Amino acid sequence: MEIKFRPMTLGDIDGVLAIEKASFTLPWSREAFYNELVHNRYAQYVVMEHDGRIIGYCGMWVVIDEAHITNVAVLPEYRGKKLGEALMRTMMDTAKQLGAVTMTLEVRVSNYVAQSLYRKLGFLNGGIRKGYYPDNQEDALVMWVNLT
Repeated sequence: MEIKFRPMTLGDIDGVLAIEKASFTLPWSREAFYNELVHNRYAQYVVMEHDGRIIGYCGMWVVIDEAHITNVAVLPEYRGKKLGEALMRTMMDTAKQLGAVTMTLEVRVSNYVAQSLYRKLGFLNGGIRKGYYPDNQEDALVMWVNLT
């Protein structure tokens, strides 16, 4: 399977929104992605394509020497093929190129599949954010990795 990674553009928002809706109970809005791409100088977003179709994406903020993953998702029919890992590795490499030495993210405490992936990539547990997710007040596990 040939996969391509490239920076997200405004023209990609519809494809990314489809992934958001298939992946999250509270998907980000069109305006949220527009603002990230147009107004947030810290934001870096990448899309993952297969045969010209956007099948995954990831966003992060890089502030000074720290990268924070804002969101990452792969279409359900493409999961289980190590594409999320490839997407995260791409973002980790991008963060390093931009001068980040650490990366952090939040993940639902119930999302064991994602936690397993992040641990495989070297992320360690950093703490709990109580009631972080507004849809059901689920806690978030904060995870960190050293990129150096």
